[in-house]
Amino acid sequence: MPPAPVRHPLFARFYARLGARMESAGVGEHRDKLLAGLTGSVLEAGAGSGLNFAHYPLTVTRVLAVEPEPHLRELAERAARQAAVAITVADGTAELLPADDGSFDAVVASLMLCSVPDPAVALAEMRRVLRPGGELRFMEHVSAESPGQRRIQRWADATVWPACFGGCHASRDSVASIAAAGFRITEVTRYRLPESKIPWPTAPHTRGIAIRT
Repeated sequence: MPPAPVRHPLFARFYARLGARMESAGVGEHRDKLLAGLTGSVLEAGAGSGLNFAHYPLTVTRVLAVEPEPHLRELAERAARQAAVAITVADGTAELLPADDGSFDAVVASLMLCSVPDPAVALAEMRRVLRPGGELRFMEHVSAESPGQRRIQRWADATVWPACFGGCHASRDSVASIAAAGFRITEVTRYRLPESKIPWPTAPHTRGIAIRT
């Protein structure tokens, strides 16, 4: 049975505006680092409004960008027309990617593992569409390292956070989930965004590379 349609009309509009403002507040620099050195064919799962598109290097030959939310997908289609690389935007979910087994050199997961209903299923799909030795490039907010902030994250997830922010879960340990899905993690960088002492639930972030073994 295919996943249920994804519709978050209010959050999608808020997220698109917030994402555009955050580009100049440090996120754009992290996107450059996330995508640097990619070559060949790329599938981007949960492409959102297409903010990664302007950061793909010219060594990428094609991108299939999958986004289930209608408003964000429309914005991504506009962004794709302005991109320097060939990008096709498609309807679909991370749990059922519209691609053949082993058909991509790389998969990009950018700020989306927090909101998928089942990260294990989504990561299994990403692994399926990657060729052996292909790369998963990931950039996610993650479970905090400090016990105090982890308690804040769990409290947020147990209250209104997922309902207000498009299904986002602040306390997920996406790095552990990637390793458990059969990827070999070769690079991890931890950082905070925004860089503030305020214990914002989604401030702890990680960016890295994992290989399909």
